[in-house]
Amino acid sequence: MVAEDIILKPIVTEKSSMDMQEGKYTFKVAKNATKIDIKNAVEKLFGVKVLKVNTMTVKGKEKRVRYATGKTPDWKKAIVTIDTNVSDMKYLGKGGKEVKVSKKYKDSIDEFMGA
Repeated sequence: MVAEDIILKPIVTEKSSMDMQEGKYTFKVAKNATKIDIKNAVEKLFGVKVLKVNTMTVKGKEKRVRYATGKTPDWKKAIVTIDTNVSDMKYLGKGGKEVKVSKKYKDSIDEFMGA
């Protein structure tokens, strides 16, 4: 699947807006998408490092229009936690030299709120 087919749209509610300060973003995703698919799609689309993905299937509601009753479809929701502490990594290379590697990830998703 293509990344654009996995992430359908962001979910902006009062609770999800408060979770954004902790680095948690909520998306409506394809029903057949796995956690690994969602992680790869978010990293590719937004250029962030994903730490954790939580998914849940939201059951459709029973709706009534006049005399007829129906049901809205079930859909899948994903809460994605991203790395907000993007820092340089240091490790010892050949000969005991300290090597510094900079991470090229963003610490937030700017496109989420339409910025």
